Amino acid sequence: MAPGDNEAPQVNDRNDTRHADLMTKNLLLDAAILLGLAILGVIGYKLAPLLNPKTDVALPLSSCDPGRQPCMATLPDGTQLEFSIDPRPIPALKPLQVQATFRGGDVRKVEVDFAGTEMKMGYNRPQLERQADGVHFRGQASLPVCITGTMEWQATLLVHTTLAVVAVPFRFVTGH
Repeated sequence: MAPGDNEAPQVNDRNDTRHADLMTKNLLLDAAILLGLAILGVIGYKLAPLLNPKTDVALPLSSCDPGRQPCMATLPDGTQLEFSIDPRPIPALKPLQVQATFRGGDVRKVEVDFAGTEMKMGYNRPQLERQADGVHFRGQASLPVCITGTMEWQATLLVHTTLAVVAVPFRFVTGH
């Protein structure tokens, strides 16, 4: 054998080792990507109810504009609701005082889900604090500013009673 004949198998062995190492790295990278995608899928599945809250009853959209005046609604069990947002007109990027008052019925918890009607503006659902009298719920909120200037919003009250979760939607405009 010539002196150069012994080198060829060593080079092939090194190439095979490099190829195997590269394939192992690629396989591990693929597995990590698949695991990351699976984790993101599970997180998305678990967080999806936050974006679309579970309600038992959804009232039709009210014609009342809380940006102009306090709004009234009647829940299916006969409970009377008065909803207000101050100041009026409703500004963006400023603290808002949100209040819901109930007459009749047993209301346990109240949340207000603020959502842009034409543009998704992210999760914005403050919970109103129950006052000592048990009929007033108050809280603070703020709305992001829209680059177009004017923005139509839907404020959906999520009223948790002893019997059901009732969605009560109202619409208003900011930035005009």
